[in-house]
Amino acid sequence: MDLFTYRNGELYCEDLPVRQIVDSGIGTPTYIYSATTFREHYSRMASAFAELDPIICYSIKCCQNIHIVRLLVEQGAGMDVVSGGELYRALKAGADPSKIVYAGTGKTDKEINEAIDARIGWFNIESEAELANLIHIASQRQTTVRAALRVNPDVDPKTHRHTTTGKKETKFGVDIERAKRAFEEYGRNKSVRLCGIHLHIGSPVNAVQPYVEAIEKALDLILSLRRDGFEINTLDIGGGYGADYSAGEALSGKAYAQMIVPLLREQGLKIILEPGRSIAANAGILVTRTLFIKRSGDRQFVIVDAGMSDLIRPALYDAYHFLWPVAPGPQYALAERRRNVNIPETVKVDVVGPICETGDFLARDRDLPPIKRGDLLAVFTAGAYGFTMASHYNSRPNAAEVLVEGSTFRTIRRRETYDDLIAAEEQV
Repeated sequence: MDLFTYRNGELYCEDLPVRQIVDSGIGTPTYIYSATTFREHYSRMASAFAELDPIICYSIKCCQNIHIVRLLVEQGAGMDVVSGGELYRALKAGADPSKIVYAGTGKTDKEINEAIDARIGWFNIESEAELANLIHIASQRQTTVRAALRVNPDVDPKTHRHTTTGKKETKFGVDIERAKRAFEEYGRNKSVRLCGIHLHIGSPVNAVQPYVEAIEKALDLILSLRRDGFEINTLDIGGGYGADYSAGEALSGKAYAQMIVPLLREQGLKIILEPGRSIAANAGILVTRTLFIKRSGDRQFVIVDAGMSDLIRPALYDAYHFLWPVAPGPQYALAERRRNVNIPETVKVDVVGPICETGDFLARDRDLPPIKRGDLLAVFTAGAYGFTMASHYNSRPNAAEVLVEGSTFRTIRRRETYDDLIAAEEQV
């Protein structure tokens, strides 16, 4: 579900024409988000898992704008952070520190101390070495913190190799046998209460069975640890739930919950979820303007003003994003956004950006209506891992970000200037 729809051959975000936003002076490239879609996606996830009374910690890394984080905090969300900067954003947005979980394989001592100062809910621990260091810091400070050990359940989520995190070969977490040894060595420490298990098997995971397998293994581990006298009261089942990059591709939160909730009811565990993509992805688009049309050999290129510095997912993951003109005319308006568009008189093109890299593309071999210079194109499902992964490669200022609510919009991040690019260099 999202609120980007075509009406009379023109794309709207909620009740506002996308072209009107761009023509107001915002320009391109620009990320446009739907506030109502964010709320609806969060609400549906919360409703699906309500029986478990979970803490739903939004994964800031997928879409980190502080205005969006604040919007979700207002809905009751906790936060999943993986850096000191994300913790800073969460606190600035008013997040409840007790509902913050802190993951990441390489937390620095500075970041650990900042999280202790903030009194976050849980550290998600990725290794025995990290746990030993956290114990050292907490004991020196004469304080007590809570932690969950990230367990690698050796489950294949069948997603991209760069985002698979549940197999033994990844850098994340510890396998189940090492987890038992870690509890034996550290599980009775008074400075770090090792009272939870954390899972995160990858993203996106468009099937429920990998979660079922991972949770079943975690519950067996918890039962074993409890028999050995360890207090385990928390299970963080992570995130990775899918989003519709193509219509009908992803499962609903309800579909995940129907198989997950029965496993977890009456287990005596506080349950934490870490959704990100499933909330943010379809809540945002990237709008770009056509600069040139070029033919080279047998290929036709549509060159636009957004590139891999704005949206790196196609270049990095070979990821698919549906792409279509903002105002294609009624004959090309779409009811559904699918990989294979069965509309006559389309042209097969590559949509590429201005970056000096052959790998700079947004779409390849894509059937689009005839495109001309100046036309606006919308890259859909860009709300997750879009702007947040942007760079300044080729010294390109970052795009603007806009939040729409009903028939109004506001800029939530201004477009950067050339002065912004060198500001940190001139201040030394």
